[in-house]
Amino acid sequence: MNSLEQNLEKYAALAVHTGVSVQKGQTLVINAPLSAAEFVRQIASKAYEAGAKNVHLEWNDENLTRIKYEKAPDEAFTEFPMWKAKGLEEMAEGGAAFLTIYAPNPELLKGIDPARISASNKASAMALEKYRSYLMADKACWCLISIPTEAWAAKVFPDLDTEQAMEKLWDVIFQVTRVHTDDPIETWSQHNASLEKWVTYLNDKRYKQLIYEAPGTNLTIDLVENHIWVGGGAVSQDGVRFNPNMPTEEVFTMPHKDGVNGTVRSTKPLNYAGNVIDNFTLTFEKGKVVAYTAETGYDTLKHLLETDEGALRLGEVALVPHDSPISNSNLIFYNTLFDENASCHLAIGSAYPTNVQNGAKLSEDELKELGANKSLVHVDFMIGSAALNIDGVKADGKREAIFRNGNWAVE
Repeated sequence: MNSLEQNLEKYAALAVHTGVSVQKGQTLVINAPLSAAEFVRQIASKAYEAGAKNVHLEWNDENLTRIKYEKAPDEAFTEFPMWKAKGLEEMAEGGAAFLTIYAPNPELLKGIDPARISASNKASAMALEKYRSYLMADKACWCLISIPTEAWAAKVFPDLDTEQAMEKLWDVIFQVTRVHTDDPIETWSQHNASLEKWVTYLNDKRYKQLIYEAPGTNLTIDLVENHIWVGGGAVSQDGVRFNPNMPTEEVFTMPHKDGVNGTVRSTKPLNYAGNVIDNFTLTFEKGKVVAYTAETGYDTLKHLLETDEGALRLGEVALVPHDSPISNSNLIFYNTLFDENASCHLAIGSAYPTNVQNGAKLSEDELKELGANKSLVHVDFMIGSAALNIDGVKADGKREAIFRNGNWAVE
């Protein structure tokens, strides 16, 4: 067995045991591109060895997606197969775990009418809203991982040939997911513990507000009362520990949907819906985006923000030190799973109920009353850099340094 085969086996085991934490008698649902078929077979094997009752596959093919956008009539993008949405809801209600292999081509839909993309995204979001609510409230174990694809590898390493780019991207993925270590599962246990240190620190501080300052950014964010910082591993409603994102370097909490003011500038490209949005700004007043700019992907950003009222407000604030493994690779991944874990980021759209005390047990109206945002979308965008400073403001008005020059300002 060569080193790639060994790492693939360890990666599959890590996804099963630490990512979604498959339990005996449980169903595992895998959503993956066709190019991941060989790796998916390894995951399925590991899942059955762990006691899974069934492994269900949802395949996707980007080439077919492109063909549909080029040739299907407009009405094709206003509907979503409800049998699929209901099936996912039923599996979530029945205790299934969900693993997604996320490796989109950043330029898949370049040149496609953004209105068609927006209509399709909205239709699927509406159909899948209940299913996604199970995941966002950690009522089911779920995990997002990536593997290289030729289109993605070529975007990250444009100066290498296809084979070299794929090898290089595999190597980076194994590094940042800690698969290259002798015991990745134990290494992840230690990593989760290290993130818990910052979670505990911030929860003890009980900051009322965060203040962001950087070139192009001057932003204040109010946090909801009884907010909770989380990061690393999560715990499902059944008490099972899992890791929603692999890799992950963030700790995050809930902003108040009406308490964001000022302007923030992006620091990394955002791959959204098969298009790249880059060098953009958002200006907020009383929580709502009132102005925006973008050097690249303006129309894509426009349609994203027009999804619904909640798409104009924030649902997440996340802290990631600039001096972290993914950031130190000095790569732009054009993949939010990686880029968001290289940079402090915010998310427009829905908030995670788990970011407020007893949030998973609260109704939609109760969450709204607390200041939680609700939307069909949840899109992370990167704002961190070596020039970012963040302060926390306590209830008595005392202002304390949290980040200086992109990194933690506390020991």
